[in-house]
Amino acid sequence: MVKKINVIIADDHAILRTGLKQILAETDDIAVIAEASTANEAIKLCRAPDINVLLLDISLPDRSGIEALKYIKKENPQIAVLMLSMHREDQYAVRALKAGASGYLCKQSASSELTNAIHTVAKGKKYITPAVAEILANQVGSENEKAPHELLSDREFQTLTMIASGLSVSEIAEKLSLSVKTVSMYRTRLLEKMQLKHNAELTHYAIKNNLVD
Repeated sequence: MVKKINVIIADDHAILRTGLKQILAETDDIAVIAEASTANEAIKLCRAPDINVLLLDISLPDRSGIEALKYIKKENPQIAVLMLSMHREDQYAVRALKAGASGYLCKQSASSELTNAIHTVAKGKKYITPAVAEILANQVGSENEKAPHELLSDREFQTLTMIASGLSVSEIAEKLSLSVKTVSMYRTRLLEKMQLKHNAELTHYAIKNNLVD
């Protein structure tokens, strides 16, 4: 009898969860045993025994996927977490891997790569796409030559991309369930770290470095 890989899908879009389940239903050894629409739901579900793989969206309504990832890996380090994102690999993949993810998959590629990715991470291996491999290779030996945005914390980087996407501080605060004061603090810090003066310079930098879609 084939041993099942027990999977949880955490994504706030019901249509996408349904699509992922349909893809995985064609595979005999993968079973989707639970779904979550928020990070907090995913964290609770991952406390159950016999969970092998979590498919975790990087953008959830109550907290970021990377923040949830760190919490889940601290509580249950044996779970393999495969991050799903609409963002290109060069925006979040390395951050996710450093935070403990076993792999990073763009949603656009999910239909063709999802099953292979789950099988890979369920074996305890990393699922690295050619695009992510190239990013990692480019970073080797260049620790002293990091781009300014690579010095930011995950929250600061998230604030950077949201400001560059046209959101105000109050809109970001609402989306991230944070106070306006806290988001303003992240904005101040990232401007200081990147030696930028205002949002216009920040947005120009983000566009120039392909940090926003």
